[in-house]
Amino acid sequence: MNWGKCPADVTSPLLQCASIEVPLDYRNPDGKKISVEISRLPSGSPAKRRGVLLFNPGGPGGTGLTLPLEIAQAGLPTNLPAEYDLIGFDPRGVGHSSPVNCGLTPEQLVLDPKYAHNDSEVVAASAFAKGIAQRCAASDSAPVLPFLTTANTARDMDRIRAALGEAKISYLGYSYGTYLGGAYATLFPDRTDRMVLDSVLGPGGYDITEARRSAEGMQDRFPDFAKWAAARDASYGLGTTPTAVTANFGKLADKLDETPVAGIDGSYFRLAAYGLTYQTRFFPRLAQAWQTLLANQAPPGVVLPAPTPAKQSQIGTMISVLCGDNAWPRTISTYQDNVARDRAAYPLIGGSTANVLPCAHWPNQPIEAPVRLSDQGPSNLLLVQNTRDPATPLSGALETRARFGHRARMVTVDQGGHGAGLPFLNSCGFNAVTDFLVNGTRPDTDKFCRAEANARELSQQQQQAADKVTDQLRQY
Repeated sequence: MNWGKCPADVTSPLLQCASIEVPLDYRNPDGKKISVEISRLPSGSPAKRRGVLLFNPGGPGGTGLTLPLEIAQAGLPTNLPAEYDLIGFDPRGVGHSSPVNCGLTPEQLVLDPKYAHNDSEVVAASAFAKGIAQRCAASDSAPVLPFLTTANTARDMDRIRAALGEAKISYLGYSYGTYLGGAYATLFPDRTDRMVLDSVLGPGGYDITEARRSAEGMQDRFPDFAKWAAARDASYGLGTTPTAVTANFGKLADKLDETPVAGIDGSYFRLAAYGLTYQTRFFPRLAQAWQTLLANQAPPGVVLPAPTPAKQSQIGTMISVLCGDNAWPRTISTYQDNVARDRAAYPLIGGSTANVLPCAHWPNQPIEAPVRLSDQGPSNLLLVQNTRDPATPLSGALETRARFGHRARMVTVDQGGHGAGLPFLNSCGFNAVTDFLVNGTRPDTDKFCRAEANARELSQQQQQAADKVTDQLRQY
């Protein structure tokens, strides 16, 4: 493999990059090829080097070329970059890896469906989702989209392993990246070394169950924000008790649905608030935005995403993986029933997360069955999971833990937010990850980490890197 300079938007001279060719369709390995771009932060101590550690930030649709450096700069112990070459990659369809483009409008790039209050609003969401599916089907990328699947990305990872000349790979994946890592460990169990899955999806990956489960995650997590805001009512005026804050959230969302502020309706407010619960350090941003909307003013920086090639490849790949991994219901009545049920059970965002996505109108059925995570293989998986994760709730992680059986151990951290083993959140969860990756030490049984009052202090460089990592995780 010939390492060289990275693409122009990967500005660090510390990273090296290369491209490999992989089959578009692994059922026809001699057919059309696509390229996958990979990056490397070489081990600082070649004599100590154990192997390679691949990263994936989640998504699906997350780019990964800069992730090794950002994770390292955010506070990894120095002996980890000594043990491994840190490897990032843009998954197929994304960024610099044969990027796709569905030609979506700025409105269509906001993929989250509207919060439906009734059956007619589900019908409207279905029409909007159908428009996205039709755009993708009519795009120049249409012939490629059916092959953007988790299974094929896992197969690409094995081609990366081979190109690097490694018998095995270690892996650290976040969010959707946990399902990708689990798929690799299922398809290629004997080619895995030390595998860490942080913020764990349910065993079906990002299917309709997982989409709906996000509403459960918001209900788990929002009380942390409500308690925080109530303690600061003098500053923000959102409610004097957690119960009042929660009630006022619904009132403002309903008000914005009736009278949007600068184009911000209740659906947008609900889903933006959901994203800002991913990290506790985002709470002031949520409170300030809420406060601004109460004054009938738009929070600064609220704009539709620009239809740049990078954004188009991210969203096009995300949709393709969701629709290509699993078959989704096609009848509107199914979604109407789900919305009614979840709106009652999880009122904060259940009316949105159970609503219609483009997969209900996707022109192609999946080309193969989804990867069913397996307990057959070496016992070398470490799962780390927060108790109150809005994006990947504990209930799904427990199902995945059970599916892996003897192969896995799980470290559960008593905190809210998305990302349990990051170096700046909880020392117990972080130490469990690094002890396993560096020393091969894994708990003999599943482990529980207590909450910690304060995240540890970071240097300015570490904080900047942490901001990049957590903002990237918040996108997915």
